[in-house]
Amino acid sequence: MNPDRRQRVVDNAKYLRNVRPLDPEEIAEYVEGHPHPAAVRQVIREEAFDLGLIEREDGTFVPVSDEPIPDGGEPVTAFPDEYTRRVEHLLVERFGPGWNDGTSADRLRERIRQFKEHYYRGRPVEYDDLAALGYAIYHLPNYYAVGRYVIDELARDGLLPRALRVLDIGAGVGGPALGLFDSLPDDALVEYHAVEPSDEAADTLNELLDETGRNVRTTVHRTTAEAFDPATLDGSEDGSDTEWDLVVLANVLSELDRPVEVTARYLDALASDGSLVAIAPADRNTSIGLRAVERALADERGDCSVYAPTVRLWPGEHPTEECWSFDVKPDLDVPPFQRALDDESGTFVNVSVRFSYAVLRPDGRRRVTVEPDPDRFARMADMDRHVTERIDILAAKLSHDLTDDGNPVLKVSDGSESVGHFAVMTRETALNRDLLAADYGDLLAFEGVLVLWNDDEEAYNLVVDDDVVVDRIPV
Repeated sequence: MNPDRRQRVVDNAKYLRNVRPLDPEEIAEYVEGHPHPAAVRQVIREEAFDLGLIEREDGTFVPVSDEPIPDGGEPVTAFPDEYTRRVEHLLVERFGPGWNDGTSADRLRERIRQFKEHYYRGRPVEYDDLAALGYAIYHLPNYYAVGRYVIDELARDGLLPRALRVLDIGAGVGGPALGLFDSLPDDALVEYHAVEPSDEAADTLNELLDETGRNVRTTVHRTTAEAFDPATLDGSEDGSDTEWDLVVLANVLSELDRPVEVTARYLDALASDGSLVAIAPADRNTSIGLRAVERALADERGDCSVYAPTVRLWPGEHPTEECWSFDVKPDLDVPPFQRALDDESGTFVNVSVRFSYAVLRPDGRRRVTVEPDPDRFARMADMDRHVTERIDILAAKLSHDLTDDGNPVLKVSDGSESVGHFAVMTRETALNRDLLAADYGDLLAFEGVLVLWNDDEEAYNLVVDDDVVVDRIPV
């Protein structure tokens, strides 16, 4: 459609959008030359985000709701069938129906072993089509679940608008993105841009994005996080109108030479009420690395606030200890393609859902805004004064049970500590079981907790026995 006719379609859509549902056939009648309704429909689809319109099942368009995206809240039990079929299609397309037998299976297993070893040793992984398919087999289900859980956290707090502009940095083969899309209601309007330097991963990502809904527009940019400029997507020369509601950096910070500088640049591209979500695997190095970026931006540079899950409860204080903190969710069902490739060793099955994340915001907003009363609660920064004493503290729960057996041990924080603090449950009672029942990131009040120093771990143990009361504090 020529530019003049296109503009007339847009003008008519703007005029009629608040009058009645837009019917492409009706708009075609108003445009000189009467373009085909299918061409009008395509123009409206392409302009839908700027027009604030969603397409309904009957083919008409209506304004997107002003209400935020609601909390899905459902646990993720399995990798969805439609994505499973798409992954299996890619494998059959590449290797034939017997992809999980013989040479092809051996090559896939070897490549998965290889990138697991490289990742463990902190070496870069070189992408080719075999690596991209290996990632889809081994990582996609887990990353999908992580994306669902983190997005549901944001939706629970009303932080995602129905018209959502998303920038996904280092998108890989698409796990978090697919989780994002499945967390959204049908009446959400999404403009999604992915940045992925590997052509092979981008090809796989594009295949999987074909499963997205009618109101999701996707674009994949084949470049690096360092080279990409989000302002280039805007019509203004200086990019001043470029605003993203959500920027996602999932499993990419550990691969960047200058993660703080790169993340700061994407923070600058956020809308004033937008959120940047950084996600990392739960292993020690990547999890600690994510917290280091969070602290460099929020505590040292002051570029943003930490919305969740870590806290800064005491004014003027911030944590400086080495923070290994991650959430744990229920295991997924084993996807068919993992079961088909596995050699009964379990090496090629990856269904545990453990991840670290941080939500950063430019507007200073925090999920937990409680400020402790210094006349009642002790600061972790002063814990050396309280060894062998019973005290009251406020702290966020930043782990699940870290032991395999014995007394449960959980990481807790008030955001002032310079060494680690761990709550040790020695006797569970009705008055203290909130410690175990609380969700990751919840704020807890401890009354009468016993402070001990652990020489072996060089950390403080906060002993929770039958004299201690633990309460969840609403935020």
